[in-house]
Amino acid sequence: MTLFASACQLVKEAGSLFADRDRASRIRKKAPTDYVTETDTTVQAFLRKRLASLDPSIGFLGEEQAEAPWDFSGPVWILDPVDGTNNLIHAFPHCGISLALAEEGRTRMGIVYNPWNGELFTACQGEGAFLNGAPVQASGVRRLSSALVAVGTAPGHREYAEGTFARMRRVFDHCQDIRRMGAASLELCAVACGRLDGFFEECLQPWDYAAGMLVASEAGGMVTDRHGQPLSFRPDQEVFASNGLLHQELAALL
Repeated sequence: MTLFASACQLVKEAGSLFADRDRASRIRKKAPTDYVTETDTTVQAFLRKRLASLDPSIGFLGEEQAEAPWDFSGPVWILDPVDGTNNLIHAFPHCGISLALAEEGRTRMGIVYNPWNGELFTACQGEGAFLNGAPVQASGVRRLSSALVAVGTAPGHREYAEGTFARMRRVFDHCQDIRRMGAASLELCAVACGRLDGFFEECLQPWDYAAGMLVASEAGGMVTDRHGQPLSFRPDQEVFASNGLLHQELAALL
């Protein structure tokens, strides 16, 4: 079994841990609006151990022990054990596991899994994007007035709220409608398969977007910052994704 296939299998195994509501109810506050549950820590411990057994030479960066500076010069797994922890706490079934393999500042492999509905989004660099093994493609929407756009509110950075909601209003005034769902990796995958035509959020970390960025890009979408620059795995990154056709028009509003 290839490294990619083995990693996909491990992520699906780890997804079974989401079903335990007692585990999800054991909550610790990291910051006023930032929480970690026992599910987060259990999933991370499980995947860290099992991924190391696949190839001990690959480094590891997980959200629940992510102290900068981070080293991306060699191969490293980038894991968000629960993307959408607040959703998990409230039993809102829009959260999942995001796992990327990065090297030299680029994502080589991306896996995003929502255990609530069994959707597994995958991509390897240069090989296209897939949902449960079937190819996916970003939408062909060319007019912002026909577009559905998701936004993130960066709840841990309320100091940016005024600007965030001003941009949200500008986009809302020009698009068909907006959505706020609370799991950036899944929003990026929704752009990849055409459910969304765009997505933006400020202050995201590499584990939030590393995997979904590759899935969206391999599906024909574009993922940059709002100035059109490539993402760089730095802390507090702004992430702007589109189907590619709307990128310039949306960027002007952001």
